[in-house]
Amino acid sequence: MNIPSELKYTKDHEWVSVDADIATIGITDFAQSELGDIVYVEVETLDETLEADEIFGTVEAVKTVSDLFLPLSGEIIEFNEGLEDEPETVNSDPYGAGWMIKVKISNPEQVEGLMSADDYKALIGA
Repeated sequence: MNIPSELKYTKDHEWVSVDADIATIGITDFAQSELGDIVYVEVETLDETLEADEIFGTVEAVKTVSDLFLPLSGEIIEFNEGLEDEPETVNSDPYGAGWMIKVKISNPEQVEGLMSADDYKALIGA
């Protein structure tokens, strides 16, 4: 199970990479393996400002559809359009080319409330 130590994590199995006031967000290796083959990623919240824990989109696998929860409050400024044609990239490269959105963080203090890699490993029993 790949759980990069430089990232932050959520109980909803999303990862967060923070660079100044921009957060890049995707789902974890654990999440993609639990979902199975991903066939569609939908994000209709581009250019919207949402609060932490609000739904920003959905990910659809062969057997299920899961909501995606925003880990940090802010404006969704970018969607990874490559996922429209190749949603399976989330399976093959969840921490790289499979990223989902970028958010302009409105409340930087929320970053401290995210889980470390060690905390996330404990959550999933890795």
